[in-house]
Amino acid sequence: MPRQTRTGVDEKLLDAAAALFARHGFEQTSLKTLADAVGLSKAGLLHHFPSKDALFETTWEHSRMLCRQVVDLVSPMPPGPARERRALELLTDYALDRPGMVSLMFRSMTAPGEDTQKAQDELLLNDLFVVDPETEPERAIRIVGALSAMAVLTLLANQVGDKTTWRPLILATCTDALGHREA
Repeated sequence: MPRQTRTGVDEKLLDAAAALFARHGFEQTSLKTLADAVGLSKAGLLHHFPSKDALFETTWEHSRMLCRQVVDLVSPMPPGPARERRALELLTDYALDRPGMVSLMFRSMTAPGEDTQKAQDELLLNDLFVVDPETEPERAIRIVGALSAMAVLTLLANQVGDKTTWRPLILATCTDALGHREA
């Protein structure tokens, strides 16, 4: 078996950590659980990240960076169905490749009130989908519904292992949730 590169280990570690932080929260996720999830000892994990806090911050930063990349790719497009479809495609591909990260990215849907999540939510709603939840609550709810469906369905696709078959169905479901029927 080929030895994993540092980048490969870090990507796997970040995704596993994101999944655990999303599922159990920061306080309830131990270093041992994190290390076990990626097949390392606690010392091995601490070789990559000096503390659980550092791993958590790196995981959040990685999630924000990937979300910002999606925003940057769709920002030149005018607001509307085509932009939203492209955003959903990019987020779905991201979620299919990094299931733990998508769990963490959408944690506020299952654990509202966490301060670290607020900026991420605003980035998704305001910059990606160009909606103000205060003045357009129905549309904001549709977006949260589409993103929630995407999160659940991509996680399930990763468990089943048939991402290629699931991708167009996930996109159709999310597009329908937004009220943009496929042609």
